[in-house]
Amino acid sequence: MIMDIPDKSCLTKYPIIFVHGAALRDWERFNYWGRIPNVLASRGCRFYYGQQDGWASIENNADTLNARITEILRESGADKVNIIAHSKGGIESRYLISSLGMADVVASLTTVSTPHRGVKTMDLLLKFPSFWFRIVSFFANRWFRWLGDRNPDFHSLCRQLSATYMDTFNQHNPDVDGIYYQSYAGAMRNSFSDMLLFWPHFFIKIIEGENDGLVPTSSAQWGNFKGFLRGATSRGVSHADEVDIRRRRLSKRMREGYVSDICDIYVSIVEELKQLGY
Repeated sequence: MIMDIPDKSCLTKYPIIFVHGAALRDWERFNYWGRIPNVLASRGCRFYYGQQDGWASIENNADTLNARITEILRESGADKVNIIAHSKGGIESRYLISSLGMADVVASLTTVSTPHRGVKTMDLLLKFPSFWFRIVSFFANRWFRWLGDRNPDFHSLCRQLSATYMDTFNQHNPDVDGIYYQSYAGAMRNSFSDMLLFWPHFFIKIIEGENDGLVPTSSAQWGNFKGFLRGATSRGVSHADEVDIRRRRLSKRMREGYVSDICDIYVSIVEELKQLGY
Protein backbone atom coordinates (compact mmCIF):
# COMPACT_ATOMS: atom_id res chain seq x y z
CA MET A 1 0.00 0.00 0.00
CA ILE A 2 1.17 3.52 -0.79
CA MET A 3 0.29 4.67 2.76
CA ASP A 4 2.87 2.26 4.22
CA ILE A 5 5.71 3.86 2.26
CA PRO A 6 7.34 6.73 4.20
CA ASP A 7 8.98 8.23 1.10
CA LYS A 8 6.29 9.74 -1.12
CA SER A 9 8.55 11.95 -3.22
CA CYS A 10 7.33 10.21 -6.39
CA LEU A 11 3.64 9.99 -5.51
CA THR A 12 2.20 12.08 -8.34
CA LYS A 13 -1.35 13.41 -8.61
CA TYR A 14 -1.94 11.19 -11.64
CA PRO A 15 -0.53 7.66 -12.03
CA ILE A 16 2.36 6.93 -14.37
CA ILE A 17 2.01 4.64 -17.38
CA PHE A 18 5.24 3.29 -18.85
CA VAL A 19 5.05 2.88 -22.63
CA HIS A 20 7.87 0.76 -24.02
CA GLY A 21 9.52 1.03 -27.41
CA ALA A 22 9.92 -1.43 -30.27
CA ALA A 23 11.27 -4.99 -30.16
CA LEU A 24 10.49 -5.92 -26.53
CA ARG A 25 7.30 -6.14 -24.51
CA ASP A 26 6.11 -5.83 -20.91
CA TRP A 27 7.12 -9.34 -19.95
CA GLU A 28 6.58 -10.28 -16.33
CA ARG A 29 9.88 -12.16 -16.02
CA PHE A 30 11.98 -9.62 -17.90
CA ASN A 31 10.93 -6.07 -17.19
CA TYR A 32 11.64 -3.74 -20.11
CA TRP A 33 12.38 -0.95 -17.62
CA GLY A 34 14.91 -2.80 -15.48
CA ARG A 35 15.24 -1.53 -11.90
CA ILE A 36 13.41 1.72 -12.64
CA PRO A 37 9.86 0.70 -11.55
CA ASN A 38 11.04 -0.72 -8.22
CA VAL A 39 13.13 2.36 -7.47
CA LEU A 40 10.12 4.58 -8.17
CA ALA A 41 7.79 2.34 -6.17
CA SER A 42 10.08 2.70 -3.14
CA ARG A 43 9.36 6.43 -3.39
CA GLY A 44 5.59 6.03 -3.50
CA CYS A 45 5.07 6.09 -7.27
CA ARG A 46 1.85 4.60 -8.68
CA PHE A 47 2.56 3.14 -12.10
CA TYR A 48 1.23 0.83 -14.79
CA TYR A 49 2.50 -0.61 -18.07
CA GLY A 50 1.22 0.00 -21.59
CA GLN A 51 1.23 -3.71 -22.53
CA GLN A 52 1.26 -3.02 -26.26
CA ASP A 53 3.00 -5.19 -28.87
CA GLY A 54 6.70 -4.91 -29.54
CA TRP A 55 6.49 -4.95 -33.34
CA ALA A 56 3.04 -3.66 -34.22
CA SER A 57 2.26 -0.48 -36.15
CA ILE A 58 1.80 2.90 -34.47
CA GLU A 59 -1.96 2.76 -35.01
CA ASN A 60 -2.36 -0.76 -33.66
CA ASN A 61 -0.37 -0.07 -30.51
CA ALA A 62 -2.14 3.23 -29.95
CA ASP A 63 -5.46 1.35 -29.97
CA THR A 64 -4.06 -0.99 -27.33
CA LEU A 65 -2.92 1.96 -25.24
CA ASN A 66 -6.35 3.53 -25.57
CA ALA A 67 -7.99 0.49 -24.03
CA ARG A 68 -5.24 0.15 -21.44
CA ILE A 69 -5.54 3.74 -20.21
CA THR A 70 -9.32 3.40 -19.99
CA GLU A 71 -8.75 0.34 -17.80
CA ILE A 72 -6.18 2.18 -15.65
CA LEU A 73 -8.49 5.13 -15.06
CA ARG A 74 -11.27 2.81 -14.00
CA GLU A 75 -8.98 0.82 -11.70
CA SER A 76 -7.17 3.77 -10.12
CA GLY A 77 -10.05 6.22 -9.95
CA ALA A 78 -7.80 8.89 -11.46
CA ASP A 79 -8.96 11.44 -14.03
CA LYS A 80 -5.75 11.41 -16.05
CA VAL A 81 -2.39 9.68 -16.47
CA ASN A 82 1.20 10.78 -16.95
CA ILE A 83 2.88 8.93 -19.80
CA ILE A 84 6.60 8.13 -19.75
CA ALA A 85 7.55 6.63 -23.09
CA HIS A 86 10.76 5.26 -24.54
CA SER A 87 11.66 5.23 -28.22
CA LYS A 88 8.73 4.35 -30.55
CA GLY A 89 6.40 4.35 -27.56
CA GLY A 90 6.51 8.13 -27.64
CA ILE A 91 5.19 8.22 -31.20
CA GLU A 92 2.37 5.86 -30.30
CA SER A 93 1.53 8.05 -27.32
CA ARG A 94 1.41 11.18 -29.46
CA TYR A 95 -0.92 9.44 -31.92
CA LEU A 96 -3.08 8.33 -29.00
CA ILE A 97 -3.36 11.93 -27.80
CA SER A 98 -3.77 13.71 -31.13
CA SER A 99 -5.70 11.23 -33.26
CA LEU A 100 -7.65 8.98 -30.89
CA GLY A 101 -9.30 11.66 -28.77
CA MET A 102 -7.49 10.82 -25.53
CA ALA A 103 -6.10 14.29 -24.86
CA ASP A 104 -8.56 14.87 -22.01
CA VAL A 105 -7.15 11.98 -19.98
CA VAL A 106 -3.42 12.62 -20.47
CA ALA A 107 -1.75 15.18 -18.21
CA SER A 108 1.79 14.90 -19.53
CA LEU A 109 3.98 13.05 -22.01
CA THR A 110 7.66 12.49 -21.28
CA THR A 111 9.65 10.88 -24.07
CA VAL A 112 13.13 9.40 -23.84
CA SER A 113 14.97 9.06 -27.16
CA THR A 114 11.80 8.93 -29.23
CA PRO A 115 12.48 9.42 -32.98
CA HIS A 116 9.99 12.28 -33.34
CA ARG A 117 11.48 13.28 -36.69
CA GLY A 118 12.27 9.77 -37.82
CA VAL A 119 15.60 8.19 -38.68
CA LYS A 120 17.08 9.11 -42.06
CA THR A 121 19.14 5.92 -42.03
CA MET A 122 15.85 4.00 -42.20
CA ASP A 123 14.91 5.93 -45.36
CA LEU A 124 18.07 4.59 -46.98
CA LEU A 125 17.37 1.02 -45.86
CA LEU A 126 13.86 1.24 -47.29
CA LYS A 127 15.36 1.86 -50.72
CA PHE A 128 16.26 -1.82 -50.88
CA PRO A 129 13.80 -3.80 -53.03
CA SER A 130 10.51 -4.17 -51.15
CA PHE A 131 10.49 -7.83 -52.16
CA TRP A 132 13.41 -8.53 -49.80
CA PHE A 133 11.89 -6.42 -47.05
CA ARG A 134 8.67 -8.40 -47.25
CA ILE A 135 10.50 -11.71 -47.09
CA VAL A 136 12.30 -10.61 -43.94
CA SER A 137 9.02 -9.28 -42.56
CA PHE A 138 7.24 -12.58 -43.16
CA PHE A 139 9.69 -14.56 -41.05
CA ALA A 140 10.12 -11.78 -38.50
CA ASN A 141 6.37 -11.54 -37.93
CA ARG A 142 6.09 -15.29 -37.39
CA TRP A 143 8.85 -15.14 -34.81
CA PHE A 144 7.41 -12.12 -33.00
CA ARG A 145 3.95 -13.69 -32.92
CA TRP A 146 5.49 -16.76 -31.30
CA LEU A 147 7.03 -14.45 -28.67
CA GLY A 148 3.61 -13.05 -27.83
CA ASP A 149 2.81 -10.18 -30.19
CA ARG A 150 -0.79 -10.20 -31.38
CA ASN A 151 -0.37 -8.07 -34.50
CA PRO A 152 3.31 -7.84 -35.49
CA ASP A 153 3.98 -5.82 -38.63
CA PHE A 154 7.72 -5.53 -39.15
CA HIS A 155 7.50 -3.85 -42.55
CA SER A 156 5.09 -1.13 -41.40
CA LEU A 157 7.11 -0.52 -38.27
CA CYS A 158 10.29 0.09 -40.28
CA ARG A 159 8.49 2.37 -42.71
CA GLN A 160 6.94 4.37 -39.88
CA LEU A 161 10.34 5.06 -38.34
CA SER A 162 11.61 6.78 -41.48
CA ALA A 163 12.13 10.54 -41.61
CA THR A 164 9.81 10.76 -44.61
CA TYR A 165 6.94 9.10 -42.78
CA MET A 166 7.45 11.08 -39.59
CA ASP A 167 7.39 14.37 -41.48
CA THR A 168 3.82 13.58 -42.58
CA PHE A 169 2.96 12.13 -39.18
CA ASN A 170 3.98 15.33 -37.40
CA GLN A 171 1.80 17.42 -39.67
CA HIS A 172 -1.23 15.31 -38.81
CA ASN A 173 -0.46 14.90 -35.11
CA PRO A 174 0.35 18.30 -33.62
CA ASP A 175 0.78 18.76 -29.88
CA VAL A 176 -2.42 19.40 -27.97
CA ASP A 177 -2.78 22.49 -25.78
CA GLY A 178 -3.05 21.74 -22.09
CA ILE A 179 -0.75 18.71 -22.16
CA TYR A 180 2.82 19.03 -20.90
CA TYR A 181 5.30 17.62 -23.43
CA GLN A 182 8.95 17.11 -22.49
CA SER A 183 11.80 15.05 -23.91
CA TYR A 184 15.29 13.68 -23.31
CA ALA A 185 17.93 12.44 -25.75
CA GLY A 186 20.52 9.77 -24.96
CA ALA A 187 23.97 9.88 -26.58
CA MET A 188 26.75 7.32 -26.92
CA ARG A 189 30.28 8.75 -26.84
CA ASN A 190 31.38 6.43 -29.64
CA SER A 191 30.46 3.11 -31.24
CA PHE A 192 32.37 1.19 -28.56
CA SER A 193 30.16 2.63 -25.81
CA ASP A 194 27.73 -0.27 -26.22
CA MET A 195 28.81 -3.24 -28.31
CA LEU A 196 25.17 -4.32 -28.69
CA LEU A 197 24.65 -1.21 -30.80
CA PHE A 198 28.10 -0.81 -32.34
CA TRP A 199 27.07 -1.04 -36.00
CA PRO A 200 23.80 0.92 -35.80
CA HIS A 201 25.61 3.73 -33.99
CA PHE A 202 28.47 3.65 -36.50
CA PHE A 203 26.24 4.09 -39.55
CA ILE A 204 23.79 6.54 -37.98
CA LYS A 205 26.74 8.63 -36.80
CA ILE A 206 27.99 8.91 -40.39
CA ILE A 207 24.56 9.73 -41.82
CA GLU A 208 22.92 11.79 -39.08
CA GLY A 209 25.46 12.58 -36.39
CA GLU A 210 25.24 12.07 -32.65
CA ASN A 211 22.92 9.25 -31.54
CA ASP A 212 22.28 6.67 -28.84
CA GLY A 213 22.80 3.68 -31.10
CA LEU A 214 19.38 3.87 -32.73
CA VAL A 215 17.92 7.38 -32.46
CA PRO A 216 19.70 10.60 -33.51
CA THR A 217 19.73 13.21 -30.75
CA SER A 218 18.33 15.73 -33.22
CA SER A 219 15.25 13.55 -33.72
CA ALA A 220 14.63 12.98 -30.00
CA GLN A 221 14.05 16.63 -29.11
CA TRP A 222 10.37 17.51 -28.70
CA GLY A 223 8.31 19.90 -26.61
CA ASN A 224 10.24 21.11 -23.59
CA PHE A 225 13.64 19.56 -24.30
CA LYS A 226 15.19 18.72 -20.94
CA GLY A 227 18.64 17.87 -22.23
CA PHE A 228 21.04 15.17 -23.30
CA LEU A 229 21.66 12.01 -21.30
CA ARG A 230 25.45 11.61 -21.34
CA GLY A 231 27.46 9.17 -19.27
CA ALA A 232 29.75 10.26 -16.45
CA THR A 233 32.55 8.29 -18.14
CA SER A 234 33.66 7.75 -21.73
CA ARG A 235 30.98 5.08 -22.17
CA GLY A 236 28.03 7.35 -22.87
CA VAL A 237 24.33 6.40 -22.63
CA SER A 238 22.94 3.99 -25.23
CA HIS A 239 19.38 3.22 -26.29
CA ALA A 240 19.52 0.11 -24.10
CA ASP A 241 21.00 2.00 -21.15
CA GLU A 242 18.05 4.41 -21.18
CA VAL A 243 15.78 1.67 -19.86
CA ASP A 244 18.32 -0.02 -17.61
CA ILE A 245 18.57 -3.12 -19.77
CA ARG A 246 21.66 -4.33 -17.84
CA ARG A 247 20.14 -3.73 -14.40
CA ARG A 248 23.13 -1.86 -12.99
CA ARG A 249 24.67 1.56 -12.63
CA LEU A 250 26.44 2.93 -15.68
CA SER A 251 29.33 4.14 -13.57
CA LYS A 252 30.46 4.56 -9.96
CA ARG A 253 31.78 7.96 -10.91
CA MET A 254 29.59 10.90 -9.96
CA ARG A 255 29.75 13.95 -12.22
CA GLU A 256 27.33 16.86 -12.14
CA GLY A 257 25.16 17.07 -15.24
CA TYR A 258 26.02 13.52 -16.33
CA VAL A 259 24.36 10.14 -15.80
CA SER A 260 25.86 7.62 -13.40
CA ASP A 261 22.66 5.65 -12.77
CA ILE A 262 19.73 5.93 -15.19
CA CYS A 263 17.30 5.30 -12.32
CA ASP A 264 18.21 8.73 -10.96
CA ILE A 265 16.94 10.33 -14.16
CA TYR A 266 13.51 8.73 -13.83
CA VAL A 267 13.30 9.68 -10.16
CA SER A 268 13.98 13.31 -11.11
CA ILE A 269 11.39 13.12 -13.92
CA VAL A 270 8.65 11.87 -11.62
CA GLU A 271 9.59 14.21 -8.77
CA GLU A 272 9.36 17.16 -11.14
CA LEU A 273 5.98 15.99 -12.48
CA LYS A 274 4.76 15.95 -8.89
CA GLN A 275 6.10 19.47 -8.28
CA LEU A 276 4.32 20.68 -11.42
CA GLY A 277 1.04 19.33 -10.11
CA TYR A 278 0.76 16.35 -12.44
